[in-house]
Amino acid sequence: MATDTVTEVFEEHRPVLMGVAYRMLGRVADAEDVVQEAWLRWSGGDRSDVREPRAYLVRVTTRLAVDRLRQVQARNEAYVGPWLPEPYVTDFGDTVADTAERAVLADSVSLAVLVVLESLSPLERAVFVLREAFGYPYADIAATLGRGEPAVRQLAARARRHVEEGRPRYEADPAEQRALTERFIAAAREGDLEGLMSLLAPDARLIGDSGGLAPAPVRVLESADKVGRFVVGAMGKGMAGLTLRFLEVNGGPALLALSGDRPDSVLQLAVADGRVQCVYIVRNPEKLLSLPVG
Repeated sequence: MATDTVTEVFEEHRPVLMGVAYRMLGRVADAEDVVQEAWLRWSGGDRSDVREPRAYLVRVTTRLAVDRLRQVQARNEAYVGPWLPEPYVTDFGDTVADTAERAVLADSVSLAVLVVLESLSPLERAVFVLREAFGYPYADIAATLGRGEPAVRQLAARARRHVEEGRPRYEADPAEQRALTERFIAAAREGDLEGLMSLLAPDARLIGDSGGLAPAPVRVLESADKVGRFVVGAMGKGMAGLTLRFLEVNGGPALLALSGDRPDSVLQLAVADGRVQCVYIVRNPEKLLSLPVG
């Protein structure tokens, strides 16, 4: 296989490999490292027996991600404050024409789902990602992980049950999510506590991830009253001088706050029944490095 063809084949499948790696790891930098290692193995290895490059590359990427996840989980145990996945810019573009498939991909990369996936074992997470997000047959997943198909089916059932039990029931209508975000930010800027309370579900939560590197709540805030008062008191003042713009992260609209040309934070709302159910705020500067600022 010519060098240019080797590169072209890998680049063709890079979006899928990145999608698998990010869903496995929840951090863009870790996912990029895994994909880069997959490239090195692809470009420098013996490809004479490879009949299906995509299957081969997904297998290599998944195995590398499982190994990396074991290291990441140990690192996350010492994390300061609540942990959220690194915001991941998602734009499925024309590569996903089917509306149902697009919805599945968006849901499987949402912050709510990725938080639940953190509690799975590396193998359970790999099976869930390959099966639920990308629709791989059990036989192919078994070959990828070097496990028997019955064992993979058991892992899938256990992972699916755990995710269903832990996943909040949020709706994912982008237009409603964006409209509520605009009203939420307007109320925060105006210090309008009553307006905010009208947008929040009674049991609303706020999860702020700073890793101890920026001001943010060290615990999850629970109840509309606590969330509303925090937003008015902290976010309202802190937003002065920030530039806000929408972008799509983790399958839905979010606000990127810029301080000059530096990402300050990402805010995303989880919405259901016309109310804000959860406010996600990522302020850890290490988790904002991959976001576009131009």
